[in-house]
Amino acid sequence: MILLAIDPGISGCLALINDQNKYIGHLLMPSTKIGRRNRVNGAAIQRWLADWDIVHCFLEAVHSMPGQGVASSFSFGHSAGVVEGIVTGAQIPLTLVTPQAWKKWAGLSGQDKDAARARAIQLFPGIKDLDAKVKGQALADALLIGAYGNHSLWRMKLLPNEL
Repeated sequence: MILLAIDPGISGCLALINDQNKYIGHLLMPSTKIGRRNRVNGAAIQRWLADWDIVHCFLEAVHSMPGQGVASSFSFGHSAGVVEGIVTGAQIPLTLVTPQAWKKWAGLSGQDKDAARARAIQLFPGIKDLDAKVKGQALADALLIGAYGNHSLWRMKLLPNEL
């Protein structure tokens, strides 16, 4: 059973795990240049998703943050919207996960961004791409979102029979 977890945004990541929290693969958020801005390449995401039999998706619920500029807020929201639209269009069941929820579950409340990468290395040992500072951070977030979502599904008893 394959679960998809997404850290949205132009520098985000899509990660695949199974219902036993075993790493399957990932895709760093593909992008394309439109004018002066980078935008999420929805076609590349759609092609990648078509190769997998995904039973559920966990997408980080995003919102604008204080101090974030108008252009960056729009770009972030646009990226999240493109990804959510693709997942919904592919008819993959979707659960939005707040950053507070998955970070609390992973024991990361109040910690810096690199703590998520360290925790993901503990839970998913041997994934070399987690060693990269920036790209590893996006992968770590996606994996932890997925592990949290997987835990939630088990707790709600939606796995393995009802999916």
